[in-house]
Amino acid sequence: MRNPRAFFQPLAVGAPKPPAEIPFPPSRMIHFFDPSNEKMQAKVPEIAKKVDIILGNLEDAVKTDKKEAARSGLVKIAKATDFGTTQLWTRINSLDSPWALDDLITLVTEIGDKLDVIMVPKVEGAQDIHYVDRLLAQLEARAGLKKPILVHALLETALGVNNIDEIATASPRMQGMSLGPADLAASRRMKTTRVGGGHPGYLVRTDPTGEDLNEGRTAFQQDLWHFTIARMVDACAGAGILPFYGPFGDIKDVMGCEDQFRNAFLLGCVGAWSLHPIQIDIAKRVFSPEPAEVEHAREVIEAMGDGTGAVMLNGKMEDDASVKQCQVMMSLAKQLAERDPDLAASYGF
Repeated sequence: MRNPRAFFQPLAVGAPKPPAEIPFPPSRMIHFFDPSNEKMQAKVPEIAKKVDIILGNLEDAVKTDKKEAARSGLVKIAKATDFGTTQLWTRINSLDSPWALDDLITLVTEIGDKLDVIMVPKVEGAQDIHYVDRLLAQLEARAGLKKPILVHALLETALGVNNIDEIATASPRMQGMSLGPADLAASRRMKTTRVGGGHPGYLVRTDPTGEDLNEGRTAFQQDLWHFTIARMVDACAGAGILPFYGPFGDIKDVMGCEDQFRNAFLLGCVGAWSLHPIQIDIAKRVFSPEPAEVEHAREVIEAMGDGTGAVMLNGKMEDDASVKQCQVMMSLAKQLAERDPDLAASYGF
């Protein structure tokens, strides 16, 4: 275990000092693109204006013979594009692959000044983060970077979920975590081929209303991922990092996608992945508080004054816990309003 006094010291001479607090700019969607695809490359500057985070994907969605093209394509895009306030992320190949080391060496030394976060897939324990942490420090020192690159862990195995707390606190670089439901389902031997979302076979049923056990029984589909998302949110909140819902694979099912994103938002996730442009607007809508909720939060904060005691407001009791909830809502609304003039108007800022 690292000496706690040295936890926030660089792991290599000349590397930038790790952050004591993780920055939290608007992060409603992480939009994935394939840097090996020239058509997608051409769309990046325009898409980057519409999203909070844009991610050049080097891993599973890229064919083996396109790995080097994806890496060089991301370097080319990053050098040529002004991303403004949009964050630039990448998902490198898994640490047990033959490409991960070159991914890190190339990206940090060539575009490290543009990269905000590196997503590491299939993280199974603190040892994976420690490896990336030390290597990033060495590469940052070599490249002369002044700002540390943060690390985002992708939970895709049962072992990773079991070790979630040690992963969350493994390094001051840890920015957050995402749920990877497809690989996690395979790791758990779950009997689903869906990428995220519920399952019609995973349900609860009401009791029978008479002697006939089939009479009056209503079934309700449940969420296969509820426990894991809540577990991830707790681990992230405890470590001061950010939880994200991962992909929703059924692109055409916009209603199912919106429901899943909203469940994640209500549980505490700050954003979700978008795999197709149609999911960008869904994430933007879901992970932005409703104007009515922002107005209610404002009323509670104003009525509570210094935040102590309790008051009756519109027939409901509000107390110090209510104020804390409302401050979370107002803080998010203010951040989003700075980026989105339409939201600022709807929130009354």
